[in-house]
Amino acid sequence: MSERIIEIKNLSKTFDGIKVLDDINLYVNKGEFLTLLGPSGCGKTTLLRILAGFTIPEEGTLTMEGNDLLDTPPHLRPLNTVFQRYALFPHLNVFDNIAFGLKLKKLPSDEIEMKVRKVLKMVSMTDYEDRDVESLSGGQQQRVAIARAIVNQPKVLLLDEPLAALDLKMRKDMQIELKEMHKKLGITFIYVTHDQEEALTLSDTIVVMSAGQIQQIGTPKDIYNEPVNSFVADFIGESNILNGTMVKDKLVHFIGHDFECVDKDFGENVPVDVVIRPEDITVVNDLSKAQFTGKVKSCIFKGVHYEMFVDSDTGNELMLQNYTPYAPEQEIGMKIKPSDIQVMKKERLCNTFDGEMTASDEVEILGGRFACPETGFEAGTQVKVCVEFDKIDIMDNQDEGILEGEVHFILYKGDHYHVTIQTPERDFIYADTNDIWDKGDLVGINIKAEDLIITKADD
Repeated sequence: MSERIIEIKNLSKTFDGIKVLDDINLYVNKGEFLTLLGPSGCGKTTLLRILAGFTIPEEGTLTMEGNDLLDTPPHLRPLNTVFQRYALFPHLNVFDNIAFGLKLKKLPSDEIEMKVRKVLKMVSMTDYEDRDVESLSGGQQQRVAIARAIVNQPKVLLLDEPLAALDLKMRKDMQIELKEMHKKLGITFIYVTHDQEEALTLSDTIVVMSAGQIQQIGTPKDIYNEPVNSFVADFIGESNILNGTMVKDKLVHFIGHDFECVDKDFGENVPVDVVIRPEDITVVNDLSKAQFTGKVKSCIFKGVHYEMFVDSDTGNELMLQNYTPYAPEQEIGMKIKPSDIQVMKKERLCNTFDGEMTASDEVEILGGRFACPETGFEAGTQVKVCVEFDKIDIMDNQDEGILEGEVHFILYKGDHYHVTIQTPERDFIYADTNDIWDKGDLVGINIKAEDLIITKADD
């Protein structure tokens, strides 16, 4: 059993009334390469800053080897941080940048020289000790920053998107070097990135985050092959995410067809989400042996494979990856193995809001007042309000809506988009639409009176 070095329990942090970390529970094993992965604004860097001691949470505990870290100042914590912008001292050469922390500890000069030369060799910078850091390339500066962090022999190394400033080839080269460095050092790495490929390449464990919450923790293989929800499935690699119905154990219906699968214990005739990776849809040249057919919309060479978009025989658009090109408008047959179909429970079946009646035909939800069918409920009655996803009207102009919000997440479901909208109060509204929106779009939101389904809160 692995030894835990860091434990985080019920950690929360709020900035300007907005909760950026919401009840985080996580542990890190000794010697592990753990990656915090998620889009911008998900809270991963805030969590790293709390570990480093630069930010203090309002709630929760943080311990390292059983000792409380929250009351320990940053310079006394047995960990070091490598920042995205490296933060090297421009007036010092490479040797003195790396030796800076050792000199503060007043170590003997011969010991400092031995330690610095050892880490210079480790980061392949042996002949650069006298160089001005501003004369170095981005990759070389990154190596110096890592050397400065590890020369103090921290128990944990925190890395905040350290490869983000590098070009693609250098970034891939440095990924390999970081992985090798981790093996040589044997210390714990906690790494922050929004790059999914980087996380899959480097990590022993990936922590996927969204909107201040942990969505899934697992090995790269588990995260890729067994996503727990549509956000993870969409964020990690390319996916076809489709509405489906679990007919019974090991039989699921989607894109108008029944498919054998390996999943069970969902119940019968239960709405589900189905995930199919593009590489798991096999093209069958003999249409009579296909499970379903489709017409090729586009076929683009991607260097190793061809990426194709295909309209299935029931009108769903699917992405395929194949080694053989097919011409647009060509009809093809397709098959999917049972083991390549990932069935997930739906996170929600409709929008559900807590509300209060302001009159028998008006309800307040999400900070706005909406007309509704006559309920007979008195003003002040606490209610639950349900609205189907396709009954949410999204408006281009914020002023045209009763509510306003910002497009937070967009999920293509094969024949429509499932859009997550975040209100200024950090509430979420979910809408199904055929319109194309971009993340960050500011929109108005309307709901027709007849589309509000209202029940008493205690029913």
